Amino acid sequence: MSGCESCLSRRDFIGQAALLAAAAALAACGVDAATSPGLSSAVTVNVNDYASLANVGGIALVSGGGQRMAVVRTGAGSFVALSRTCPHQGETVNISGSGFYCPGHGATFNSTGLWTGGQRTSSLHAYTTSYNSASGELTIS
Repeated sequence: MSGCESCLSRRDFIGQAALLAAAAALAACGVDAATSPGLSSAVTVNVNDYASLANVGGIALVSGGGQRMAVVRTGAGSFVALSRTCPHQGETVNISGSGFYCPGHGATFNSTGLWTGGQRTSSLHAYTTSYNSASGELTIS
């Protein structure tokens, strides 16, 4: 090896460069702390204020706790609250039919936030919900 004991062979160099490129690409697809969908405080929503939540499958867009969310009625007394922040690169997802669509890279999600197609990413972040049917209040935390 011509006297260079710490030098890489061409094969080793190309292999390590490929690994570094793959790691950089994966890191670019991740969500950093700036786009993390954590709530700054619990959010209370009066379900009766949203006509779309009167029926199972209805979706309402809400804001609170420093986040934009979607609330989906999944049963007579059950709801799911989802972050509208796409886990790919932090774009805001929109309602599309009975699910969601990211306009930034084309990722699609079903009504419970599960990734269904388009740009490969993880599912939407779901928050914990608690529903009081007597008052019609949904608490999201």
